[in-house]
Amino acid sequence: MTKRPVLMNGAMVRATLREVDPKTQTRRVVKMKQSDWCKEIKGDCWHPNEIAEWRLQEGRWFGLAGWYTLAFADCPYGQIGDRLWVRETWQGPLMDAEMMENEYRASPDDFHNPKYCEYAADGGPAPEFITLDDELVQRWKPSIHMPRWASRILLEIVSVRVERLQDISEDDAEAEGIEGLSQPTGGDDYQDYWRNYGVTEKQADGWPWFTGDRIASYKSLWESINGPDSWDANPWVWVIEFKMVKP
Repeated sequence: MTKRPVLMNGAMVRATLREVDPKTQTRRVVKMKQSDWCKEIKGDCWHPNEIAEWRLQEGRWFGLAGWYTLAFADCPYGQIGDRLWVRETWQGPLMDAEMMENEYRASPDDFHNPKYCEYAADGGPAPEFITLDDELVQRWKPSIHMPRWASRILLEIVSVRVERLQDISEDDAEAEGIEGLSQPTGGDDYQDYWRNYGVTEKQADGWPWFTGDRIASYKSLWESINGPDSWDANPWVWVIEFKMVKP
C-alpha cells in the first residue's frame, strides 16, 4: 500500500469532511508520457489530449485490456487500496496551554499532530502567532507546504478509471462534492439547487445556485480551479473514487 499527497481547496475539504453526502470522487487531468512507439506514429508535436488518446489506443492494440488496466498501470495517484493524504491550507503547530506547560520538557516533534494545527477550510481567521524572531504575524501556510504529519484527512482509493471530463454523469457530479440546496415548492414537492462556484453571493445577488443542474455546478467548480476555458478543452481525466479512513 502506497500513500501519496493530493491537494484540495477549502470547498473540497469541507465537502470531503461532510457527514451527509460527502465527496467521494476527484477528477485530475491525465498527463501521460509518450511511449517510443507513439513518437514514431505521431512525432514530437503533442497536445495533452492526444497523448492520452493515443496512449489508451496503444493499450488496446497491445493487449492491455483497454482503459481500466491502463489506468491501474499509469495513474500517478495510485491504485485500488492505495491511500491519499490531503494537503490543505493550514497553520501550526500553534502554542496552546498544553504546549506552554510542556515546552521545556517535550520535543517539538511531540506537537507534530493535527490537533495542534488550524485549517483555513474551517472558516476561522488566519491565526496569530509569534515567530522565532519575536514577530507577531497572522497568516496561513499554503497547502503545497503541508507535511504528512499535519494532514487530518486520509483517503483510500476504491476505483480508478479514465474518461473525458464532459462525460461526467449527474450522479458523479454530485459525488464530486458539489454543494446542494433543497427548497420546498409547495405541498410535498421540493426543488434542488446546486452551487455556482463561478460567482460570489454578492455577484449573484445572494443566490449563487443553478436550478437542478448538477453538471453545470460541477463545470463551474472545475473552471474555478482549472481556469475559464478548461471545461471546453474536455481533457481526459483520471476518475479516482475513494472512501475516508482514519489518519
